[in-house]
Amino acid sequence: MLAAAEELSAGGVTLIQYRDKLGSPRHILEQAKELRRMLGRSVRLIMNDRADLCLAAGFNGVHVGQDDLPPARVRRVIGDALWLGVSTHNPEQLKLADQTNAEYLAIGPVFATSSKDRPDPVVGLEGVRRARQLTGKPLVAIGGITRANARSAVEAGADAVAVISDLLPSPRKSAEEFFRILG
Repeated sequence: MLAAAEELSAGGVTLIQYRDKLGSPRHILEQAKELRRMLGRSVRLIMNDRADLCLAAGFNGVHVGQDDLPPARVRRVIGDALWLGVSTHNPEQLKLADQTNAEYLAIGPVFATSSKDRPDPVVGLEGVRRARQLTGKPLVAIGGITRANARSAVEAGADAVAVISDLLPSPRKSAEEFFRILG
């Protein structure tokens, strides 16, 4: 994970979300601190789910899902200086998240994804278009994003894309290709 993060940074990535659904809090914090130390301030780091570990590791923000702490409670933990992102999966969730003080909203899964055990129903590009109509906040397309479909997610209204699987085989090369495609 650390080597991949270093390669992503070398490939031009400036924001990485640390996501570990299975590790103990101690393990997550140790890896997160090492990630922060290794990357310095050249990459904005977002902690998945855990506001407490975000603070302890010196990260730049936290991203929460629908089953995590509500955004208002997360904001009380992290304060106003750090970023807060919220995942949404349908128009109702997006409307509610838009009313929070989150800096950005994620919508998805846009395409079928293998990174979750029980993914929400695919929203498709139409879901991204609808989400764009419902919020003026930065919108991140999540779920099944690849080099082959990233441009279509941006054209549908996403400001950014979140990628896991399509970066894994060769993180630096893949990141550079994403930038060429989305450039």
